[in-house]
Amino acid sequence: MRRRVFTGLALAAALAVGQPAIAPPACAKEVKPLRVVYDTIVTGLAYTESVAYDPHAKVLYASQFGSVLQPALKGGKGKIAKLSLDGKILEDQFLPAHGEIMNKPKGIWVRGGRLWVTDIDGVWEFDLKTRKSRKLMLPGAQFANDPTVQGNALYVSDNRTDKLFRVAPADFLNMKGEPKVTVVFSGKSINPNGLYPGPNGSLLMVGFASPKEPRGIYQMSREGKLRELTGNIGMLDGLYRMRDGSLIATDWVSGTVFHWSPKGGQQTIASGFKGPADLCVVPEKDGLLLVQPDLAANQLRFIKLAQ
Repeated sequence: MRRRVFTGLALAAALAVGQPAIAPPACAKEVKPLRVVYDTIVTGLAYTESVAYDPHAKVLYASQFGSVLQPALKGGKGKIAKLSLDGKILEDQFLPAHGEIMNKPKGIWVRGGRLWVTDIDGVWEFDLKTRKSRKLMLPGAQFANDPTVQGNALYVSDNRTDKLFRVAPADFLNMKGEPKVTVVFSGKSINPNGLYPGPNGSLLMVGFASPKEPRGIYQMSREGKLRELTGNIGMLDGLYRMRDGSLIATDWVSGTVFHWSPKGGQQTIASGFKGPADLCVVPEKDGLLLVQPDLAANQLRFIKLAQ
């Protein structure tokens, strides 16, 4: 979602989790706090879990569960809407467009005229012009959550099985045969949810387990080594890396969107969410537009931010 392209990861065979202390910072310089200019609620969609920005068409894509929240239900009512940057619904079902059955679409990633979206046990790829689609099953996935493209590979998180999948090539829409699917890690007590490209070919991720098993923010190096950037924070979902290296993330336990940096720590941006899911950040000339799904409340919040 809301994506910038970074170099690919060269994954190591062995993965190691670092000590609980804060690791070397993702950004060492002072960062300015974010302030809210306005905060507007948009309704009309059907349980949106994720929103992504298409910088070429200058539109938003929003995943919808359908008439009921139940995120693991294979009810065949899932769809992707197209929205303007002011929240107007341009097409309630932009995808799928050719009779395909989608269940509970969650995280979205857009790059180069392609859209990837997770759906319980697999991941879809769509061509945004022709709307052609292909679904790839992920063996062993139970709650495929967020997709992220790095170089020529697609990474998909699964918080329920505590796994990170890698799909190569990322663009498998028109390829003959099947792309290669591998499990990058499993059982590391991270329960990866939101993913985002990090510096120097690394991958950033946040964890989502339960209120009694809080998770934090993690970074996986180009070589595949895992380390903690924070201690345990909560049930984290959305993730975005700003140009200054600081991060924006969401937490279901506190019902907040927060800004984090090594020097500034964790600062709340907005609160009052019942289920702050996978966020979308749109860079603008005079600040940032944060589009935040409140999944449990069945609404979106359009929040203008400035520094």
